[in-house]
Amino acid sequence: MDLLTEFVGTLGTWVWYVVFAVLVGVGLYLTVRTGVVQLRLVPEMFRVLADKPGMAEDGKKGISSFRAFTVSAAARVGTGNIAGVAIAISLGGPGAVFWMWVIAGIGAASAFVESLLGQLYKIKAPAGYVGGPAFYMERGIGARWMGLLFAVVITLTYGFVFNSVQSNSIVDALGGSFGIDITAADALWFRILVGAVLVGLTAAIIFGGIRRISAVSEIVVPVMAVLYIFLGLLVVVLNIGEVPVVLGQILSGAFGVREFVTGGLIGVIIQGMKRGLFSNEAGMGSAPNAGATASISHPAKQGFVQALGVYFDTWIICSITAFIVLLSNPEFGGREGASLTQSALALQLGNWAVHFLTVAIFLFAFTSVIGNYYYGESNIRFLSGSRAVMAGYRVLVLVFVFAGAVLALDLVWSLADLFMAFMATINLVALVLLAGVAVRVLKNYEAQRRQGLEPVFHSGDVPGLSGLGAWDGTDVVTTRAYWDDLAAQRVR
Repeated sequence: MDLLTEFVGTLGTWVWYVVFAVLVGVGLYLTVRTGVVQLRLVPEMFRVLADKPGMAEDGKKGISSFRAFTVSAAARVGTGNIAGVAIAISLGGPGAVFWMWVIAGIGAASAFVESLLGQLYKIKAPAGYVGGPAFYMERGIGARWMGLLFAVVITLTYGFVFNSVQSNSIVDALGGSFGIDITAADALWFRILVGAVLVGLTAAIIFGGIRRISAVSEIVVPVMAVLYIFLGLLVVVLNIGEVPVVLGQILSGAFGVREFVTGGLIGVIIQGMKRGLFSNEAGMGSAPNAGATASISHPAKQGFVQALGVYFDTWIICSITAFIVLLSNPEFGGREGASLTQSALALQLGNWAVHFLTVAIFLFAFTSVIGNYYYGESNIRFLSGSRAVMAGYRVLVLVFVFAGAVLALDLVWSLADLFMAFMATINLVALVLLAGVAVRVLKNYEAQRRQGLEPVFHSGDVPGLSGLGAWDGTDVVTTRAYWDDLAAQRVR
């Protein structure tokens, strides 16, 4: 088993070198095609975040842009923001933080395009909208096989494997806070207890559908983010005199002569970009599944919101972790993750901060569980309209959440990295093929804004596009008809 884990891990490392290059390349390509939309229209990102939702087909209020944003943020903002950033610094030094910032600026263009497309090619269901990469691969490119492949891979990766890893992280954090060695045989009771609690909490939310998921994430994500940001700012204020020194370390490490001469500069860049991409997931095809649920007047609006989500994740949350760690003058020799952040907080604020961080990790990880679950749900809806299949998926999610709390997951985590690489590659191909469509929809939005209008989109506004049923009324269905006639709603 150890040899298999090592082989999969090594294979995944080499595959990701290629995928990172493609991610950056596609991000730069989309930046040029959209006219640097991710920086040019930042004010618009904040404006549309406050949009009120429309009505869903069941007569209830639809999902707002902000709610859809929090669902994707729930999955995106996880333990990687605490452990991943610390690992990047311990392996790549302070300069890795700068390259995390850079990759967020590039990746936001990919996030904009994929979420715009998720909205553009969504379909109407009884409980609201559903969409994502699988849908724009089928309805936009006309490649259902591609959508099927993507749907299977993302469901396995997020719905099952990543949820196991998140529940495992929760057990680790709680064990450390309570002083329990969770690797000991006599600690099995603790793992089972935590696993059972997580299963109960997860079941109570996921069986309520997207409205309950978004309602929980709408509250928990902003609260946990504000508390964590407050703690980080407190550390910064207490060490305000050292902030210029830390900024100097970040910049000098990013372009430093020492790193270049020793051949370590490439490692610094790779570590920063790697952790940044793992954290904000821009271009990987995950966030559009949540973004498609929003009931808004124009597809570009959700593109703006999800691009803002990349900045929120990396430029704010990850930066807070970076400053917490760097202001504590850590040693960079070890491969420490969350423990490095915990020790830095304890040094700055006292031991109570360790327990606070445990709560933060719990909230980050648990909201990631429900966000990851929804990514799978939206793709299960693409694969099948059967209620029995959906119920079976939900039960399997609970099984994996419990297994993650009880079992060791080294091999599973390595496999997840490999699956995510394949998932990202499939999505990036689709983004390049549909980039022209996204640019035309963006131009339609900007033209309306220049006229002083609140942009509203209809399927005929951009000639030559098909499969836009949610924007012309052809996909409006009743609850019973939805399950009976889902197959008939495919590319028209």
